Amino acid sequence: MRYWRLDRPSQTGQFDLSRVTRLVSAIGGADDNALAAEVLNLLGPATAVSQCTVFAYEFGNRPRTVSVADHRGGRFLRDVADTYARLFYALDGNQRIVADHDAGAPGNALVLHWQTSADIEHDGYRTACYATPNVSDRLSLLLQPAADIWLSVNLYRERDAGNFQPGEVQLVESLAPLIGEATKHHYALRGQRQPGIAPLMLARLRGLCPDLSKRELDALRGVLEGHSAAEIADHMGVKPSSVVTYQKRAYRRLGVSSQRQLFALCLANGNG
Repeated sequence: MRYWRLDRPSQTGQFDLSRVTRLVSAIGGADDNALAAEVLNLLGPATAVSQCTVFAYEFGNRPRTVSVADHRGGRFLRDVADTYARLFYALDGNQRIVADHDAGAPGNALVLHWQTSADIEHDGYRTACYATPNVSDRLSLLLQPAADIWLSVNLYRERDAGNFQPGEVQLVESLAPLIGEATKHHYALRGQRQPGIAPLMLARLRGLCPDLSKRELDALRGVLEGHSAAEIADHMGVKPSSVVTYQKRAYRRLGVSSQRQLFALCLANGNG
C-alpha cells in the first residue's frame, strides 16, 4: 500500500464543466447514491474508474456506507460494501492511515491511499472485495471533517483496465479538493447521523485505551447496545466463542471484569 498527503495538489488541466456542475448539484440531494455516481461521471472517462463507494468512519465504529455507484447498476456493489463493513474493514489499509492521525484534531488535510489486490494478504478480504467485484486496484481519498469522524471516497478499476497509471493518479490528485469538499458537504447535509449513546460511550473507551483493536471495539459495541454474544457473533461474522475472547481481552485492557463495571467506566469517564 502507498499513501501520501495532498497538501497543495496541482489543479491544472481542463475539466468538463458540465460534469463538475452535476457533481455540485448532487450535494445534499434526495438520492444518496447520486454523489458517488457523479464522481464516476467526473473521473470515469479519463481514469477507467467503474465503481465508487463513500464510507463514513464514525466514533471508532465499523464504517457506514454513505453513497455507492456501480456502472453495472443494481445492488451488487452495495452488498459488497456491506460485507466489507461487517467482516473486513479492520484489514483495510485505510484503517492504518486513520489510526496514525490524531482522531481529535480535524483539519483540511487530504490523504490519497493506493491499494492493489496484491497488497491484501487476507484471502477472504481479497476475494470478497477485489476478486468477486472484478477489481484490480483502488484509490481512496481520505478526509476528516470532524473529531472522531473520517470519510473515504473509494475509486475502483476493473481487472481488464489494469492498475492506475501515473497520469490517472495525477488527475485524481488534481480533482481531490473538489471531490473532498463535495463529499464533506454532502455528508453534513445528508450522510451525518446523530450518534447514539452506545457510539459515544465507545468513543470514550477508545480515548481511555487507544490500544483496543477493531475486533475488540466491535465486541464492546455489541455489549453497549445490549446484544448477546450470539447476536454480536452473527453481525461480526465470527463464532460466539471468538466474541467472548474479544470481550475478555478488551475488559483486561480496560481494567474491568464485568458489563456492570464497563458501563460504570463509561459513565465515570463521561462525568469527568
